[in-house]
Amino acid sequence: MKLPRRRFLQLVTGVVALPAVSRFAHAQTYPVRPVRFIVPLAPGGGLDFVARVVGNYLSHTIGQQVIVDNRVGAGGMLGVETVAKGVPDGYTALVTTDVVASAPPIVSFNVDFVKTLVPVVQLVRSSQVMAVHPSLGVSSIAELIVVAKQRPGMGYATSGVGTQQHFIGEWFAKIAGIKLEHIPYRGAGQAVNDLIAGHVLIGSLGPAALIPHHKAGTLRILAQSAGSRSPGLPDVPTFQEAGVEGLVLEVWQGMFVPAGTPPAIVVLLNAETNKALADEAIRAKLLEGAQETVGGPPEQFAGVFQQDSAKYARLARELNIRAE
Repeated sequence: MKLPRRRFLQLVTGVVALPAVSRFAHAQTYPVRPVRFIVPLAPGGGLDFVARVVGNYLSHTIGQQVIVDNRVGAGGMLGVETVAKGVPDGYTALVTTDVVASAPPIVSFNVDFVKTLVPVVQLVRSSQVMAVHPSLGVSSIAELIVVAKQRPGMGYATSGVGTQQHFIGEWFAKIAGIKLEHIPYRGAGQAVNDLIAGHVLIGSLGPAALIPHHKAGTLRILAQSAGSRSPGLPDVPTFQEAGVEGLVLEVWQGMFVPAGTPPAIVVLLNAETNKALADEAIRAKLLEGAQETVGGPPEQFAGVFQQDSAKYARLARELNIRAE
């Protein structure tokens, strides 16, 4: 059942506030020990990159170290559930992709992320990209479609089932009228390694780990999924520019905390993270990985979460995406 927008925002932003004295007490005493960023994917991918860049900045501004803790498993859901079931004291935060919006329509979970996760801030937005190994002999999406029709069932790598990369791969195949086999990995690191080695010839992946290989010629990025070209990939056409009409999917990465976390702590984490995202050096560093900083208040991120949850539910039905 679709929640009314006001009720959804109440749930995901934790607007049921604590008494004023309690809120101020939390703001004055937090943090007094290190803060953990739970990253539900393996080291080496775009999400891990963003978490470490932002975490390193916060380590210098909040007076406590921010530790990045990669919790890999269950298609990225192990780390998500760790935070959803965690102690709501502000010392454990989730830094995740929009898999929290894309996975629930296709996988049954023991927890409801809408009720158990509070959005803190949208960190970045980006395209995902379609890349190929040079041995495939294609240099454009049009050429890839021709080869895929000649060789139906070629595999494409993603960082997991239910990820935005999975949706893009299936969406591309449907529009292009081709048959591809989904090969999910436990995070982007091994998927990128296998793509570079030629063990898998196509990848629907995040751009950060692929850009250096694209520039070096060891991989070819053929298209990106947003509606316009990323400043970090000005030479790569969008899917629409490449002739795949209608395929537009802008993805995001964001920070959440467990439901019940004191609102004052949510506000503090939001404010400090927004400072990081406004820092020119941080913005430039993230742009190197084709990640555009976003920021904004928790309520804004909650609205994005709601909209994308509905969008992925629709795509899951239309593309017949199910848990494997």
